[in-house]
Amino acid sequence: MTQACGCKRKTHTMKTISAVARGFGVSPDAVRHYIKLGLLNPLRSELNGYRYFDVAEANRLDFILSAKKLGFSLKDIGQILHTAEQGDTPCPLVRELIQKKLGEIKEEIAESQRLASRLEVACEKWSGLPDRMPSGDSICHLIETWQTNAPDLDIANPEERHERC
Repeated sequence: MTQACGCKRKTHTMKTISAVARGFGVSPDAVRHYIKLGLLNPLRSELNGYRYFDVAEANRLDFILSAKKLGFSLKDIGQILHTAEQGDTPCPLVRELIQKKLGEIKEEIAESQRLASRLEVACEKWSGLPDRMPSGDSICHLIETWQTNAPDLDIANPEERHERC
């Protein structure tokens, strides 16, 4: 809803949390969360206590959402906003944070690729093995005989594997 709100700015038209959230395709609860974290500071009406967004605060929400799409955490976004509010350029911080994030993402991708390789090997090895019923000594022989950390161990000899752990 857009309306004159009774805030200290006389002639500006403001939007409620619900209206601005709808305009950006996020939930009002998400916007309230950003307010609670101090990332947003909409004006509060003296008439009804509602919070209202002016253009500057809506632009700030747009910035937050853009930063989130780039993978910045809310903590990172808070640091960026704080740096800018101090009158300093946040660009060096943004570059540092994005480089760190890029490294983390590349490591996650590499770990996912290693996991995919392990899964492919497991599927190949297990495809010809028989099913077995659980017993007091075994839950699932496929997993229990899987070679986890020691490639030189005989996977058919779980005692040897446990002795090395």
